[in-house]
Amino acid sequence: MYKVSLLTRDGATIAFDAEPSDTLLDAAERASIYLPSSCREGGCGACRVSRANGEAELMSYSSSALSEDERMAGDILLCRAQPRSDLALRAPFDEAAVGFAPIPERRSSLVAFEPAGSGAVRLQLQYEDDPTFGRAAQFTAGQFVEVTLPDGSAKRSYSLANAPNWDGKLELFIRLQPNGAFSNYLRDHAAIGDTLQVRGPQGQFTADETSAAPRWLVVGGTGLAPALSMLRQMAEFADQRACRLFFGVNKVDELFALDAMDELKSALPQLVVTLCVWKPEKEWREFTGTPAEALALALSAVSERPDIYVCGPPALIAATEETARSAGIPHDRIFSERFTAA
Repeated sequence: MYKVSLLTRDGATIAFDAEPSDTLLDAAERASIYLPSSCREGGCGACRVSRANGEAELMSYSSSALSEDERMAGDILLCRAQPRSDLALRAPFDEAAVGFAPIPERRSSLVAFEPAGSGAVRLQLQYEDDPTFGRAAQFTAGQFVEVTLPDGSAKRSYSLANAPNWDGKLELFIRLQPNGAFSNYLRDHAAIGDTLQVRGPQGQFTADETSAAPRWLVVGGTGLAPALSMLRQMAEFADQRACRLFFGVNKVDELFALDAMDELKSALPQLVVTLCVWKPEKEWREFTGTPAEALALALSAVSERPDIYVCGPPALIAATEETARSAGIPHDRIFSERFTAA
């Protein structure tokens, strides 16, 4: 039996025991500690932490969830790591992202859905009253939920785009995939009033409130959702820190949530939004290229190093991390969440 201690970003220490045959995630859950995770198969990177001291052995995992550079820097995946000694770990999330009871499962109703650009849809769900949780949608901006289809045939994870609220509203942006189970439901069967089961909140992709550095968010496609959640939370708190949003899509007609970004610029006068289109097929007056390329240009023009939050496809994550490191931003000031198709 080994001793494991996990130091959260806001200074809390969480301790549990682990057998050599345990994954660290399973060992924590046996102690009623529910650490941020998602796929539990080494494919998403949601349970990535840093190893400060001690040895752990990693079972097979996807390089899109943990790159070689990250592994060499000491990062591990809790769902794929087995202890080989006592361990001291550092988490890129606050204690609030850790649960000490099973993740809530609640019923919700579909109250709105509409196109979001040419390749995605916007969903609004409404929590039903719950004897334990009431109606409020309590989560940390940037987290995600798992949503189950009405017939129970498929479950998918989606980031929340709205801020926490007492009304029980959840806003999601979902990219439509060819022959995807959820995509087929949304295209062919979804109806207002449908009941969907929601499990959450979950995830560690949350803002570091202990840092006073500028906050720059680099996102692609529906990776915009957690960035909107964080910025909306900043607006509610009248946060005055410098902030930038780099939002990228492949084609102009894939852009969405432009009204929401205009509202945020009114609420956060310091917010600078850069819209990026990789291959504009018509006249385009804003940035042509990827959000990572726009980030490189912006970093070359400032002296103060920001915290970087990046969410989107694995290629965007890799390019953004490389750009940020090349600009001198430390590994532990780059926060990421990868979007991968089920």
